[in-house]
Amino acid sequence: MSTTSAETAARQRPVRLGYVGCGFIAQHIHLPNFASLPECDFLALAEVRPQLGRAVAEHYRIPRLYSSHLELAADPDIEAVAVSADYALQGAIAADLLRAGKDVFMEKPMAVSVKQAETILAAEHEGGGRLMVGYMKRFDPTNILMRQTVRDWRASGDKGRLLYLRAHGFCGNWTAGRDRTTIISSDEPMPPVPRDGLLPEWLPPEYASKYIGYLQQYTHNINLAMFMLDVTDPAAMVVKAVELDRDGLTGVVILELGGVRVTVESAQTKFHAWEEHTQVYFEGGWVHAWSPMLFANPGNPRIEIYEGGDTPSYRTPIAQPIAAWHFREEARHFLEAVRDRTPFGSPGEIALNDATILEDIYRHYIAA
Repeated sequence: MSTTSAETAARQRPVRLGYVGCGFIAQHIHLPNFASLPECDFLALAEVRPQLGRAVAEHYRIPRLYSSHLELAADPDIEAVAVSADYALQGAIAADLLRAGKDVFMEKPMAVSVKQAETILAAEHEGGGRLMVGYMKRFDPTNILMRQTVRDWRASGDKGRLLYLRAHGFCGNWTAGRDRTTIISSDEPMPPVPRDGLLPEWLPPEYASKYIGYLQQYTHNINLAMFMLDVTDPAAMVVKAVELDRDGLTGVVILELGGVRVTVESAQTKFHAWEEHTQVYFEGGWVHAWSPMLFANPGNPRIEIYEGGDTPSYRTPIAQPIAAWHFREEARHFLEAVRDRTPFGSPGEIALNDATILEDIYRHYIAA
């Protein structure tokens, strides 16, 4: 099928974008990234705090300011919307935008329960918009190289059987020393966030904060493991064992993803830096990648590749900071996929799998 001149022109122009929310994460990451990309025509901002909304819109020269996401959703000029909001609220916002036919980028977690995830995906099908979830680790150059290496070794069989994936996340200084006083703020109170009925119905109330704490952090590591192993089938995702301390966060979870044993090592520490890495072991080699500090731009991505055999080799193909910041590449990918109508690298469907497996982890934890 030939491409018309109108279709070609549409693919060359920037995406008309709206944004919902302008708090800490939005101002430190997403607003400056979207505003600086040539693929973006930043048209509108929605913020429930009027003073803050005006100040941020003026700072980024965003011409349209709305007091609610529903007003933004009604703007016919807006093609796509990005969302940063409270973990319990952003899913409801995303669902409203999807019903309005907008393509949506939202921060993880997409949902705090399988039920909420299913509601959001139903809204996607109802309105015709498409959803992308902010799993920025999928856009980190070291993780992309790691995944390709794992794929190549599995395809060739040269390194023998894939034995094990280790996901280690002991956290630390997640803001990378970022000065929190640099963001625009106001003393306007936030409206209360309704959270009733959003968490899993089976979850005892006394476990709610622990569950959210684990979900917020380790949805990243579990999703990245699925990405590395190319696992998308829910039937291939099994929780084998859960050993977490009374804090509901520190410990080890053993999964089976696509027939591969995966461990998730978790803890909340007070390190000065960020302690998170992923390692995939084969019989004849391994690949090991370290996650940079979340706000470090461009960070210091590191990867080590060891190959055994008669002539062992050990290399670090990415050892210095490079220009590709995972958050910025994530934003660029969203805009290009909206413009070109190509698939998202982290679509909403995968986040339903994450919600399912994380609920199952906590069922095991509570039952232990």
